[in-house]
Amino acid sequence: MSPASPSPDSIIRAVLDAGELDYQSPGPGRYLVTLPGEKKLQTNCWLVVGEHSLQVSAFVCRQPDENREQLWEYLLQLNAKLFGVAFSIDKVGDVYLTGRLPLSTVDADELDRLLGAVLSYADEHFNTMLEIGFGSSIRREWEWRAKRGESLANLQAFAAFADPLFQAPPERAALNQKPRARE
Repeated sequence: MSPASPSPDSIIRAVLDAGELDYQSPGPGRYLVTLPGEKKLQTNCWLVVGEHSLQVSAFVCRQPDENREQLWEYLLQLNAKLFGVAFSIDKVGDVYLTGRLPLSTVDADELDRLLGAVLSYADEHFNTMLEIGFGSSIRREWEWRAKRGESLANLQAFAAFADPLFQAPPERAALNQKPRARE
């Protein structure tokens, strides 16, 4: 970086402020950013400026209760399609999105693209990860709430596999039908 170039900290602050994102900076070069989502309501993402790189790390979900290998396979297959970050796990099996960029490439557009990727990947794949890793628990919760007349509102995203009475809307049902053999 040339002496006239903005510092990584100033770029990060400018992007976070322009995006009106909630963040904390507990020290120089360290930012905890809250990215608002739809399926995953929020994703907490660390941006850490190092000597030569910007590290990004975002918690996605806790270690799965079941189907660990199936979830890891799903995430590894996704990794081949991702930009700037990849799914990874920590020592206990919690799932993160992690990445590292050379400081020389960090500018407002690149940082915006990176944060967008973190938000998009965490949000788009969250329900599938929960279905694979926590499906039995979700089904039990659905059944427990249904028997007691409790609200199922926050479980509706899982109705297709958790609700034994679920019927796909007509437009989705038509997509799931197998073509008939010609007679």
